[in-house]
Amino acid sequence: MSDTWQNIDTSTLRGRVQADRIAPSLYYDPALFEAELERIFYKTWIWVAHESELPRPGDFRTTTIGRQPVIVVRDRNGTVNVLQNRCRHRGATVCEEHKGNAKGFTCPYHSWSYALDGTLRALPYGDGYEGVCEKGDLPLAKLRVGIYQGLIFASFNQDIEPLEDFLGGAKPWIDLFMKQGAGYPVKANGEHKFKFKGNWKIQLENTTDLYHFPVVHKSWMKSIDDETAAAITSFMTSDQAFCRSLGNGHSLAVLMPELVDLDQDDGAPLPERFEELAAQLAERHTPAEVRRIVRSLMGVGFNLNLFPNLALSMAFFRVLRPISAEETEIRHVALAMDGGPDEANRVRLRIHEHFQGPFGFGSPDDAEAWERVQRGSHAGADIPILVNRGLNRETTAPNGEKTAHATDETGMREAYAQWRAMMEA
Repeated sequence: MSDTWQNIDTSTLRGRVQADRIAPSLYYDPALFEAELERIFYKTWIWVAHESELPRPGDFRTTTIGRQPVIVVRDRNGTVNVLQNRCRHRGATVCEEHKGNAKGFTCPYHSWSYALDGTLRALPYGDGYEGVCEKGDLPLAKLRVGIYQGLIFASFNQDIEPLEDFLGGAKPWIDLFMKQGAGYPVKANGEHKFKFKGNWKIQLENTTDLYHFPVVHKSWMKSIDDETAAAITSFMTSDQAFCRSLGNGHSLAVLMPELVDLDQDDGAPLPERFEELAAQLAERHTPAEVRRIVRSLMGVGFNLNLFPNLALSMAFFRVLRPISAEETEIRHVALAMDGGPDEANRVRLRIHEHFQGPFGFGSPDDAEAWERVQRGSHAGADIPILVNRGLNRETTAPNGEKTAHATDETGMREAYAQWRAMMEA
């Protein structure tokens, strides 16, 4: 690993990240990027999986935190472990599959084998190690694990604060987000991933940036019915829609206040486009259950940003992974009702694909905007990137949370405040 991050002069960061602006170099400075990996991604809680992806003992998925490959696995006792995907012998990865079920993990180089909890079970021709090392001293390295509402987080930092403390003000909103199961558990229902040529912070900013929506997503709005388009974009002029900082870099953007708590039924007629589905559901569900399921099809009425790598965005998870200063990987994870009616889950998936899928109307437009920000940032290193929208109408609650209009940049300012605190630590 490069040591260039150690050469970052923290005294310059205050000038590069101010309350209402940031320096363009935050998007392309390679030394700064290395420092971000060390001081943020290898120090704080990082989202790695959802519990629904690991329903049985032996179920696993592999992922990457920064540049470090890890395995998320449920062991025979039902405990979720996050293990460094690196044999303790010569360093080869012990698992290359994206997901599956295993009894353990065996290194393909010299056949050292490990249990689901990372314990070294066996190594061939052990006589060469007699008096040299003990198996019990060489498990796969474990990360600290925290789980909240099925969201699995991990950290290389064994002394980090408890996950629930880190999530803080975001917890009530995570609780509300998970109500979209309509009485069923929420489960991950497939994903797609792509890369864009831009810095990870550009995408981090996007989740609570509702200001861009009617501009960037014109093509999507033209592809849907007028009723849906009007309902979703009503936040532009609504005095009930808002953006809020939640502490520790987390933020919230509420665009459809009537769908914040999906347990609350306002009695409004069901959208016309869902009438056929509602009729099918009525064959096996009560009228109240039908309304509850239909009300949840498009998810909740808000986006929740969890610093630094997870967004709970209306009806899906968006996960970012920094690859380099100028490249980022994005995963979009669709959600479904675990055990819920198949016809409703199909509709949820079609809605997801229409916007977020690889051939959707939303993701390509977002990625194009992000890449143009990256290219444009190279023009004029002394011209700041502005994050000052709404400073004139931002209010601060006694608990420190700041609130402004839904189109304001309060969420970005919260993320950069946490960025600077971690980078200067």
